[in-house]
Amino acid sequence: MSNRQHRTLRRTLVAAAFAALLGTVGTLPAAAAADCPAPAVITGHAPTLVPESGVWDASHHRFLLGSLRHGTVSAVGTDGSVRTLVQDPALTEIAGLRIDPVHHRVLVTDLDNGVGERSSAATFGKIAGIGAYDLDTGRRIFHTDLAAVAADGGNHLANDIAVGPDGTAYVTDSFAPVVYRVAPDGTASVLLRDPRLAPAPGSYGLNGIVLREGRLVVGKWDDGTLWQVPLWNPAAVRRVEVAGGASLLHLDGLLGRPDGSVAGVTNALLGAGRDAEVELRSDDHWRTARLTAVRPSVDATPTALLAGPTGSLYQLSAGLADAVAGHPSDAFTLRRI
Repeated sequence: MSNRQHRTLRRTLVAAAFAALLGTVGTLPAAAAADCPAPAVITGHAPTLVPESGVWDASHHRFLLGSLRHGTVSAVGTDGSVRTLVQDPALTEIAGLRIDPVHHRVLVTDLDNGVGERSSAATFGKIAGIGAYDLDTGRRIFHTDLAAVAADGGNHLANDIAVGPDGTAYVTDSFAPVVYRVAPDGTASVLLRDPRLAPAPGSYGLNGIVLREGRLVVGKWDDGTLWQVPLWNPAAVRRVEVAGGASLLHLDGLLGRPDGSVAGVTNALLGAGRDAEVELRSDDHWRTARLTAVRPSVDATPTALLAGPTGSLYQLSAGLADAVAGHPSDAFTLRRI
């Protein structure tokens, strides 16, 4: 073999080895990331994003946050990097956000709380919708008008979502005493309508929602009450008697934990309540519950708790009070608790 042939062969082998190395490196971050410790604080910056809730997307090792201001879904890395995943003109503001792993998509609530860029006098307090989007591409799968499903001509605001094992979604309405059921194909119906769940005048009612043992556990923001809705008989909705429940005023986002407990946040939005993380447990299938922890929040106006990598738990704060006052922030904080 000539020297020239040797040099060509050497270059070919080096190139092949380098390509193989690149391929290996490309697969390492996702595998290695699963073993990386969860950062204590993740600080993100994006122009007036104002995320109100979010989820941990384990399949892509990232958080997904929904923007009240822009009506978008952002992918957020554990380093605080932000990029837009969902940008749908049909969305005005996003509050609730959950992953449906069975159908590999993210579900979001659509609303108009007067904070969004697309908010208007005609739509303020009139929008209640749910959208489904592909987890890989952000492509829209469906968008359903829940206010039309309620068909009562009143005020509506879709807030939070719980997702069942088959991908069925359950959505709270903060301006009406309604919980919606949304099938995996986007077909929706009213699961429950009960006057006891109506908000106080000028306030928000139903908010956080989780699925526990075939029952929905739903929080009410205005008075801090907790309600149980058995899915096999929604009309049997009942208030959960909570020992120490006085600490639940302005109960916002809820999160079901692997040990069967429910964690949540309360906030001091509009002057009452306090900024804190709370934990609830029940020994009788959520007929009653007890408040097992109340931890004051370092950050103002927390709105949600998010599961994170390696079993961690994060609290989201993004300056909601400032946004409501017309001064949306560019920064948000995910703080491990």
